[in-house]
Amino acid sequence: MNEKIFEISFGIIGHAGDAKSTAHEALGEAKLGNFEKARELLKEANETLTKAHRFQTELIQAEASGEKTEMGVVLVHSQDHLMTTMNFLQLAKEFVDMYEFIYSKLEK
Repeated sequence: MNEKIFEISFGIIGHAGDAKSTAHEALGEAKLGNFEKARELLKEANETLTKAHRFQTELIQAEASGEKTEMGVVLVHSQDHLMTTMNFLQLAKEFVDMYEFIYSKLEK
C-alpha cells in the first residue's frame, strides 16, 4: 500500500474513532439529563466525522480522475470505521431525543 493511501486510511480511522468516542460521551450526558451538553457533544462528533469524510472524499476524487486506488486491509478497516461511526452518530442523536422525551415524562 502506498504511503498516501496509508496516511488517508489512518486519517479516517483517527477522526472516525474520535467522533465515535465523543458520541458515546454525548449518550452518557443524555443519560444524566444533560441534554444541552449532549447536543454540544453530538455537534462536535459530527464536525470530527466530517474531517474523516473529507479524507474519504479525497480518495473518491482521485479514483474518479483515473488514479488507481490500491486496496488493503487498512483501507477497508478505515471505511468500516467511517461507516459504523456514521450509523452510530445517527443512532446517538435518536437516543438523546428519546432520553429527553423520557425525562420530560418523568418530570410531570
